[in-house]
Amino acid sequence: MAKKPRSVHTCSECGYASPKWLGRCPECGSWGTLQESAAPTKAGSAAAAAVSGTAPAGLTPTTPAQPITKIDATASHVVSSGIGELDRVLGRGVVPGSVVLMAGEPGVGKSTLLLEVASKWAQQPADDGAGTRTALYVTAEESAGQVRARAERTDALKDTLYLAAESNLDVIFGHVNQLKPSLIIIDSVQTMHASGVEGVAGGVAQSRAVTAALTTLAKTTGIPILLVGHVTKDGNVAGPRVLEHLVDVVLNFEGDRQTSLRMLRGIKNRFGATDEVGCFEQTADGIREVPDPSGLFLSHRGETPDGSAVTVAMDGVRPILAEVQSLTVDPVAKSPRRVVTGLDSNRVPMVLAVLQARAGERTNDKDAYVATVGGMRITETATDLAVALATWSSLHESPLPPKTVVIGEVGLAGELRRVPNLSRRLGEAARLGYQYAVVPDGEDLQVPGMRVAPCSTLREAITAVAPRRG
Repeated sequence: MAKKPRSVHTCSECGYASPKWLGRCPECGSWGTLQESAAPTKAGSAAAAAVSGTAPAGLTPTTPAQPITKIDATASHVVSSGIGELDRVLGRGVVPGSVVLMAGEPGVGKSTLLLEVASKWAQQPADDGAGTRTALYVTAEESAGQVRARAERTDALKDTLYLAAESNLDVIFGHVNQLKPSLIIIDSVQTMHASGVEGVAGGVAQSRAVTAALTTLAKTTGIPILLVGHVTKDGNVAGPRVLEHLVDVVLNFEGDRQTSLRMLRGIKNRFGATDEVGCFEQTADGIREVPDPSGLFLSHRGETPDGSAVTVAMDGVRPILAEVQSLTVDPVAKSPRRVVTGLDSNRVPMVLAVLQARAGERTNDKDAYVATVGGMRITETATDLAVALATWSSLHESPLPPKTVVIGEVGLAGELRRVPNLSRRLGEAARLGYQYAVVPDGEDLQVPGMRVAPCSTLREAITAVAPRRG
């Protein structure tokens, strides 16, 4: 009687192997991640030799190792995707043979953005100068008619943009062999099915096998592949963590459904930094890139209103001008209310308390409504001074001087503390026409076209803007 083949249970999160099933992985502590698979029948010659204590013989390599200076530099050059904001996050463009995983909540616009990428790609001339590039868009979540209708609405119809509604990975490889595209987009990786692999589409085994096969395809052919990925309720990439390890770049496309703003952030990037941010706007005609997002967060009124202050927030390494508004009114109930939108709801009441205790402004007998303009969310402490001066402006019904930007963290003692990247923030404000800045003391800043007023306390900052009001 033949023996039953041995099996091994491997953790999909960390790769820990166990001869029997365990509910919790002893290595990483994850629950329900051990998946059964067939154990290898024989150990490799090198591994067996290492276990026995003898020198491993090894195999003759088909391609000998080369000096790093002899490696062809063209294999690592970048190619523009046609969308500047995407190139910014990727690190100047798309690297041939790279695999990019873009994750995001349902309905945020991942498919629309990648369809726009495929359209822009198909408009650019080919590397050999003959004709234009060819892009293959594979969809398994929608029908070909649905994608065609969206492409017509967003003006993405191009003759060299090919569409295939398919979920079988083998058939997709057949399309690649026939078309020889220079870009492949898979929407989405959780809906693809690999033949010969157990499990349903979207499961641990299938997602891992599909991603590994597509990664091998990209590395062997030099074709860049963009994958759409689902996210969990926590906002993380769905599926085993091995997906993030297999791909070269992991991007997160995020946005609030109540606003049109969309942000593209890098979580992992083997070819560039992960602190770059791309800005997009969801419109009726598709996704539009916003190279200068500061205009989305500033009011377009000619005069500066009461209770308004402009600050500069950092999103990664990108400075963005934002407007903070504050409204103070007589309380409706006995206890004054503090309503905060777009800012830290715990820090704003603290700033209002410092404004009263250290600057003598009565805030404890007023309802205070503090919010950002345009749906922007700011969590850094550099906006403390904007909150304080906007509230001061509302209390006195006196606007801040025009073309003024305020930046600084407020301490409990009423002191102004320095913030990082101050020179970059002021440079962005000067580029947009702001001429006066109130900042914490401690740095000798010289910004062309801007007068900088360094202040050490909140009271000094109020004095710096009060004589110039009106």
